[in-house]
Amino acid sequence: MSRPLQVLKAHVSSPKAWIMIGVTVAGVVILTEAHRRRRRPGSKASKEDFGAFLMRFELLPSPQPPPPALKQPLAGLTFAIKDIFEVKGYVTGYGNPDWERTHEAAGKTAVVVTALLKNGAKCVGKTVMDELAFGMTGENIHHGTPINPQMPSHIPGGSSGGSAVAVAAELVDFALGTDTVGCVRIPASFCGIIGYRPSHGAVSTIGVLPNSQSLDTVGWFARDPSILHRVGHILLQLNTVEPRRPRRLVFADDLFELSKVPKHKSLYVVSKAAEKLSGYQPPKHINFGQHIASNVPSLKVFCGQSTNLQNGISTLKALSSAMLSLQRCEFKTNHEEWVKSVKPRLGPRTANCVLTAVNTSFENIKTLYKVRGEMRAALQNLLKDDGILIIPTVADPPLPTNLKKRSSAEFFDRALALISISSMSGCCQVSIPLGKHDGCPISVSFISYHGGDKFLLDSVLDMYSSLQEQVTVASSSLPFADTNGNLDASELLKEKGNAAYKGCQWNKAVTYYSEAIKLHGTNATYYCNRAAAYLQLGCFQQAEEDCTKAISLDKKNVKAYLRRGTARESLIRNKEALQDFTHALVLEPQNKDAGRAEKRLRKLLS
Repeated sequence: MSRPLQVLKAHVSSPKAWIMIGVTVAGVVILTEAHRRRRRPGSKASKEDFGAFLMRFELLPSPQPPPPALKQPLAGLTFAIKDIFEVKGYVTGYGNPDWERTHEAAGKTAVVVTALLKNGAKCVGKTVMDELAFGMTGENIHHGTPINPQMPSHIPGGSSGGSAVAVAAELVDFALGTDTVGCVRIPASFCGIIGYRPSHGAVSTIGVLPNSQSLDTVGWFARDPSILHRVGHILLQLNTVEPRRPRRLVFADDLFELSKVPKHKSLYVVSKAAEKLSGYQPPKHINFGQHIASNVPSLKVFCGQSTNLQNGISTLKALSSAMLSLQRCEFKTNHEEWVKSVKPRLGPRTANCVLTAVNTSFENIKTLYKVRGEMRAALQNLLKDDGILIIPTVADPPLPTNLKKRSSAEFFDRALALISISSMSGCCQVSIPLGKHDGCPISVSFISYHGGDKFLLDSVLDMYSSLQEQVTVASSSLPFADTNGNLDASELLKEKGNAAYKGCQWNKAVTYYSEAIKLHGTNATYYCNRAAAYLQLGCFQQAEEDCTKAISLDKKNVKAYLRRGTARESLIRNKEALQDFTHALVLEPQNKDAGRAEKRLRKLLS
């Protein structure tokens, strides 16, 4: 045992106590440090810059070569960098004053920053980040929370929140961040801008502080797709000319079930935009969770006994669990010695992440790397060299800032389920804004195969204006009604639906039940039966809505409570699911399905 740890154990019985005590006792020190940093010469961390900047400085671009040399591709553009990139002569703070205090100034500037300067861009400062690159909210107890220009009373997302805010507030033309577990994609979505995570290993990380090398990437933000494209060509060192290839959109229907945004403002927008462009094949619709369940067998290690593998969403929960385990293992390897010797002052959420990482074991490390390989192969098999997977970037709107009692465990679970796809496969992903819904920014993400960065960046440039046109159309239109089929007596249609259900013809069953409902819209059984078919199709929101309608018509419909509980559990809304299963047990105390589900969820929530 190390000497620092022996001293720690001699004075504190709980290994978590030193972190939490550090935060409590050092509260005044933390505030003083934040004040000092925000008032160092040349800084303007105030409402004027939305709290985005930690430090202001200028790194001037390389001189423009004389004619006949071409103009530098990034000439005239300004950018900011996350406080994780090294700049010669400056201490890289990593979002934490104790890290800054215990490290020397960098001897070299990060490779990516140098590349941007050489191509004409000017760097104007460093931005606020979540401590040690742990966090999805953008909050930092030492340096403050950058203000989300789209929703000032809500989080900007993290851990690259300051960079996202600098771009969204039009303080710079583009900004650099890093993306480990959504650290670029989430703030891009919450701030209503474009955020790009490249293929893992495609952009140099020399001069970038590591969190988890198997997941870390250098990403960037922009408001303008052409700037995103130009920056990408520099950082990825891409060839400028490549033959145009046809594009094939693959919609992950089950993942859009997690999102609270109506499909006519997300999925339908992308579909209609592609219809109006040449070179796009007819779209394909899949249950992505089931595709992963079938093609990533090593995930079974991370599927606990409580996991229901029927719907596929639980597979992504297992994938996110594997992702976090990998992050913890590699963070421990990188920083355990520093954490134990320095005992840094950390915010509560970061403290919990660091403590979990330092106490993690390496027993599953080989399996974690195996999952990565299988995930990459599964995406390559699905997308080939012409496919683009379409998913929601996040499932929920941004949380309010300073929300002390977060009903947010499920918020993070749903976000991580979506984020884990690219993080664990190493594929490239871009988050694209699609306007707003109920005042909150909407986004979707395009994912392409590992190494398909030029193909993906070209696709964004090709589709962006058409997407924004469809956003305008969708914002002024109503949701689309379901299609109808042949009319018949409602009971006969119900029986046909039952027969189709037994024959595993789920879509046909939905059609029959829908027609029965049109004829007799006050029959709870029709809604409940259609919900069962929707569950098999992975359409969990529709299943929940049908069960809610059935319960409003028949408050003792046990099947409706069970099916709504199943739908809500699949949507990672476990507290509401538990209430449904508990209610089913009240109505039918001997119901074994309800009993097992209630026991499983109580254990999960505890």
